[in-house]
Order: sequence, then structure tokens, then C-alpha cells
Amino acid sequence: MSRIYVGNLSRETTESALREVLTRDGRTVTWITIKKDATSGTPRGFAFADMGTPEEAAAAISALHGTQMDGKTIKVNGAKEQNVRTRDRDSGGYGGSYGGSGGGGGFGGRGRR
Repeated sequence: MSRIYVGNLSRETTESALREVLTRDGRTVTWITIKKDATSGTPRGFAFADMGTPEEAAAAISALHGTQMDGKTIKVNGAKEQNVRTRDRDSGGYGGSYGGSGGGGGFGGRGRR
């Protein structure tokens, strides 16, 4: 896997500045994003980047983990695959009851009757 996680970023760190740091020593970055708060739009202090190869990802982790960037000690690790959670359509949604009167319901889902 060539996706890496970069954490403990300063709120002032930009994608272009991070790209510059990641591409030192000839490494290639094919995609990069600094995650932002959905409501305020402010940076959340972490980013993900796809490096050109798994070897470049390993080199970036080795070279950059624990180094300083914009006054903060950054963490650089391999990104973990995130499981997408889905609700069971028949689960009754976000609440409700399976016993007694009312059976199922809640918010969404069909419930069991």
C-alpha cells in the first residue's frame, strides 16, 4: 500500500507545503489531502497522501516520522484501510423495539413485525 497518514500537523500547514516535504529526496506524491472540519472548514491536523510506490511510502515514513514541520513534531505512518459501516436494512434503524407492541420502527429501516 502506498497511502500514508500524516498526523499532528499545524493548522497553518498547507497541502503544497506538505507535498514539498513528502517529495524531498525524489519521492513522488500522486494525491494528497489535508482533512478539514465539515462545519468550519478549518484543518483537523492530519492528512493522507498516496505515494508513487510502496517503497516511496516506506521511505517517507522512515525519513519523516518524528520530524518537525511548522513547529510541530509530525507522525507519519502507513494509512489503515477504513471499514465502511453499513446498517442492516432490516435492523429497525436507530431505535425501536422488537418485543411487545410497536415492534421495530425507530428512525429508518423497515423494522421487524
